[in-house]
Amino acid sequence: MRKTFLALAVLLAVSGPAAAQRSHVGVHAGYDFDRDVALAGGQLSLPLSRFVELYPSADVYFVSSGSLLGLNGDLKLRLRPGAPLQTYVGGGVNFLSAHPQGGGPGATDTGWDLFVGFESRRGYVHPYLEGRVQEHTRSVFHLLGGLNITLF
Repeated sequence: MRKTFLALAVLLAVSGPAAAQRSHVGVHAGYDFDRDVALAGGQLSLPLSRFVELYPSADVYFVSSGSLLGLNGDLKLRLRPGAPLQTYVGGGVNFLSAHPQGGGPGATDTGWDLFVGFESRRGYVHPYLEGRVQEHTRSVFHLLGGLNITLF
């Protein structure tokens, strides 16, 4: 675990300017305020243009019984490309897969999501904060924080 934290600290210390239009991989943690549960996951940022990125992600929810997994297929629109602190908005399709504890049939639900966020674009490691609304049988709000790492 120490080696992981040391590697992360070294990556954060790199302070060169980020290259435009590079793919990123990242991790995040957050909270679902409507379900009252924490979540963790990962994402990719795959540039389609200077302004638009394909932004797939996955989330594991820490529910008290059973399991809940979310998959997102989103597009991200960067409002200030090239700025050191970037603002973005986006949205797309969301799939939720719930399984009860002890087995039994699960349920899958398809919905949509909208999000807004801020991301630092200095160096090769980019911290971000994002708010996300998902609409399924009910609306839920997530607040996420994470790191995106530039792929070489």
